[in-house]
Amino acid sequence: MPRDATAAPRADRLRNRERLLGAAMEVVARDGAQASMEEIARRAGVGSATLHRHFASRRALLEAVFADGVDTLCARAEALRRAEPATALWTWLDEFVHYVATTRGVVEVLLAEPAADAPVCHTDRVRAAVRPLVAAAAAAGGLHPDARPEDVVALTAVVSTAAGEDPSTARRLLRLTVDGLRGAGCGRTQA
Repeated sequence: MPRDATAAPRADRLRNRERLLGAAMEVVARDGAQASMEEIARRAGVGSATLHRHFASRRALLEAVFADGVDTLCARAEALRRAEPATALWTWLDEFVHYVATTRGVVEVLLAEPAADAPVCHTDRVRAAVRPLVAAAAAAGGLHPDARPEDVVALTAVVSTAAGEDPSTARRLLRLTVDGLRGAGCGRTQA
């Protein structure tokens, strides 16, 4: 008898998906976007067919891995809203560049192969998460008055991309960018 399409997913199906995502995060962190799909299935303790039922393509799996990381970053931004504003923003930005640098080519794959049904790198979600941190840091005088959330996300994404897969370079470049965003030692210029 066919299952009702509106019924909740079976518990074993949900467990398999979670195991696949967990394994994919580990293997992608180690091997990058070209991680072996077979190794991911093996590490999750499922067959290759199960992996492909959950994720029709490598891109779909990478999108799910990246989306899970974005969920974590958004939750972290929410938690940091209770901290001192400038420290909260810079802590979150540091975590953001570290995350992008350690996704080892996932961002590049997602940008190179955009899917019509998936938001490219969840930029809108990231901007929405950082918006309150930017506003609080600006109100506290810890951010250049001209900086907008989309500027902060764009600059941080550029830093992450420029650093490649090197988290220490990403953090060093972020420190330099942060000095500019804070307006340290800079006077406002006329356009």
